[in-house]
Amino acid sequence: MRLRDIALLLGAAGAATLVYGALVEANRLVLERRRLRLRDWPEALAGTRMAVLADLHVRDRYSAALASRAVALALIAKPDYVLIPGDLVARWQPGVLELLTETLKPLAGSEATVVVSMGNHDYDGGSPNPMVKLCEGLGFKVLRNTAWRHGDITFAGIDSANMCRAEPRHTMEQAHKLGGPIIVLWHEPDVVDILPRGAQLMVSGHSHGGQFTFPGGFTPMHTTNGRKYVRGFYPNAPTPIYVSRGVGTTGPPSRLNCPPEVSLLELV
Repeated sequence: MRLRDIALLLGAAGAATLVYGALVEANRLVLERRRLRLRDWPEALAGTRMAVLADLHVRDRYSAALASRAVALALIAKPDYVLIPGDLVARWQPGVLELLTETLKPLAGSEATVVVSMGNHDYDGGSPNPMVKLCEGLGFKVLRNTAWRHGDITFAGIDSANMCRAEPRHTMEQAHKLGGPIIVLWHEPDVVDILPRGAQLMVSGHSHGGQFTFPGGFTPMHTTNGRKYVRGFYPNAPTPIYVSRGVGTTGPPSRLNCPPEVSLLELV
């Protein structure tokens, strides 16, 4: 077989994989249930359940439909908290805020407490301020380099590192003053290595799990500050971190062996 024929076959196989990944794998939403054993997590709070909706990446009616399915799946699980660690939108363009409003509305009627932080895409093509106003109007707590205590848990939301908006030291100082176990929402996972110590858990997205995983675990696609901690639970990181594969996609709107997830974390 000539080299040209081989190249054509490889190209056709690659195109078919992308199409399959876009039509099937990128829509194969799963509920990822994980029990996380955390150092110094209070016995009185054992069993606290947190749903994670990372990287909704709302940009059009198709992505909004997937994000709405993710919201519904999170609510069916009846979590105590819903955490949204950034990238609610893919890019600011006409109609996106309206789509995001319809996507998030069901959370406003739930019993779960919703906590939101910013991601790098929330700054793409505009300001996240309208989104912040929307979330606050729905009763969500938006944390931008601030900490907030709810009941016996303190949440610290750090702004996007990739957009040079992060103030981790200032945010963690606030969190320590509030007391209690600390859960950090910081969009980009690799920056856990520079997070000041003292939190029980950091929750991130951003990496999309690599989106494409081949036999042997080979994952060629990575994002800035999403290369070291790609997906799942890393209990031995400087601060234990859970990285969600997220709901939406970045780059090619396709996935392979890396389905979108709603994470349901039980903390013990």
